[in-house]
Amino acid sequence: MKVLVCLWLFAAAALSIEAFSLSPTKIRVTSGPGSSSFRLLDALQENQEETPRRGILRVFGPDRNGIVAAFSQLLNGHGCGIFSSEQSTDTATNMFFQRISFDYSSMHTDEITLESGIREVCTRMNMNTDLDWNKNRKRVAIMVSKYDHCLWELLLRHKADELDCDISVIISNHPDLKPIADNFGIPFEVFKITKDTKKEQEARELELLNNLDIDLVILARYMQIISDNFCRAFPHRVINIHHSFLPAFIGARPYHRAHERGVKLIGATVRNEASCCSS
Repeated sequence: MKVLVCLWLFAAAALSIEAFSLSPTKIRVTSGPGSSSFRLLDALQENQEETPRRGILRVFGPDRNGIVAAFSQLLNGHGCGIFSSEQSTDTATNMFFQRISFDYSSMHTDEITLESGIREVCTRMNMNTDLDWNKNRKRVAIMVSKYDHCLWELLLRHKADELDCDISVIISNHPDLKPIADNFGIPFEVFKITKDTKKEQEARELELLNNLDIDLVILARYMQIISDNFCRAFPHRVINIHHSFLPAFIGARPYHRAHERGVKLIGATVRNEASCCSS
């Protein structure tokens, strides 16, 4: 029986076989007279998809018809595919906001041409825009006080490669969470803040952030009010994570007071800070 199986396999290998196809090119695998070897590896390499290159386009301005279509058609016209698109309108101010994540690995023009097209659409539709080609990984700083749950969540997700960034430093006004930072090999800097030293310490924090070329600051339960000057130094680059009890439970011990009132569901809020804020 084993001899028959071997003979069958040998006979099959001696035949010219038209094998499977890998879109978009069919691979013809031949064996026998006139063919020295299988060329499957070369075919696979030729058909290997190019690694996606992800860009981010942010658009905001007065709401009007045709904004979504205009930018979608623009990207498509340059050969870019759209990974995701999110948009919303603030009806109170009639302001439109959109964030488009797109793939420009197959773009058949160039970056300068696409940027020119975006400016033309923005001028025509009275919109503002911010374009990030994402060529460099974002450098992130986390600011935290004594509560560790947000910090743990961020660090664990970063370790699992769910956050595409480099966490360059953790800043705190207390030394309590340094062991967590040490466990992940991330520098931990303490700036003790009192009413008298707040302005001076914040200036030192800003100096450190600028020296590290930080792109984004995450307030992960950082229990201090940061100044307008801090927000101006990082415009639209400060994210604040805090409980969703505001404005019902303002001040200290919001979880305890919510529990006393019988609140059963606890959420979290993440917002971009453009002016004075606190956790």
